[in-house]
Amino acid sequence: MQPAIALIDCNNFYCSCERLFDARLHERPLVVLSNNDGNVIARSEEAKRLGLKMGEPIFKAWKTMERHQIEWFSSNYELYGDLSARVMETLSDFTPEVEHYSIDEAFLTLPSEKSQSLIEVGRNIRQRVKHHVGIPVSVGIAETKTLAKIAAFHAKRSFKAEGVVELFRSPFQQRAMELTPVAEVWGIGPRYAEMLHAHEIFTAWDLRNTPDDWVRQQMTVVGLRTVHELRGIPCHPLELSP
Repeated sequence: MQPAIALIDCNNFYCSCERLFDARLHERPLVVLSNNDGNVIARSEEAKRLGLKMGEPIFKAWKTMERHQIEWFSSNYELYGDLSARVMETLSDFTPEVEHYSIDEAFLTLPSEKSQSLIEVGRNIRQRVKHHVGIPVSVGIAETKTLAKIAAFHAKRSFKAEGVVELFRSPFQQRAMELTPVAEVWGIGPRYAEMLHAHEIFTAWDLRNTPDDWVRQQMTVVGLRTVHELRGIPCHPLELSP
């Protein structure tokens, strides 16, 4: 039986790392700056709501930061790398098949025939990482990496989901894709998004239903793999080698 793919995404990872060591920062707006303190490279949810943009130069953000007393930190990649390794080690308790996709994201496989439901496994993962490492994560579960990314996208944004969205062979897949802007689909960059908008393809569901020949012509075989993944056909296996 086809295993499920889970994406574990650390929430506002650099900001969450800084909060681990200073209790007063919880629920306060904060940002982390680039190596030379020139740009905003991470924002807490509170800072996002105040309008700070990813990559925004600090000289443009400074008035907003002063007005709202936004805390800021220089980036500390040694700390972030250490906490990332702890998150990945905790995830390996659930399965040996863990792909370290980035410093704050990992894909893993979950057997789909276990007696415990996938949503329960997702909640256990979230609780275990929070308890062992102190980092909040969102969990998206589906048949493919691309669908798992969409599930995680909604896990981060839905209050009702409580951090876990499971779309594995789910009747809610269509609705989830209808609510996902095409620019948020894994592998769709700004240039492709602009081109797709010009052809009235605005959501992940629109892209899923686009004819293969057109996708191959406009987006090459790489784009076609993305469309197949949106249809639940795995095209991107886990890469387990470091």
